[in-house]
Amino acid sequence: MTTIYSIDQLCALTDLPKRTVRYYMQLGLVDRPVGETRAAHYTPVHLGQLMQIRKLADAGVSLERIRTVLAGGESPVPEGERQPGAIRVHSHVFIAPGIELQIDPQEAGLSPEQLRAFVRSVMTEWEKTK
Repeated sequence: MTTIYSIDQLCALTDLPKRTVRYYMQLGLVDRPVGETRAAHYTPVHLGQLMQIRKLADAGVSLERIRTVLAGGESPVPEGERQPGAIRVHSHVFIAPGIELQIDPQEAGLSPEQLRAFVRSVMTEWEKTK
């Protein structure tokens, strides 16, 4: 089962106000929510996007440069050693009983579009083995 978040949960996890999250969506830095109006929800992909934006913005990176990084460009902020309390978002893809794919999109350098395409290709290949 996929984890889903409300806008309030997403904001609490990222320590960002709703207004900022919506602004990032308006700019196209964060994917639109799944669903419409009150039924809208967010996924770990949204959380990962916001965490990456937060990390870069906190390091003083401009929104235009952040857009480039999110599209697959090289980050101007070096990956440091993880500190206690650091948050990393991993996507878990259920393939079949006993088979789960774990992906750290940030470490893998995958944009949300690349991650979705990768998961689709894995699922397509898995279906061929049945």
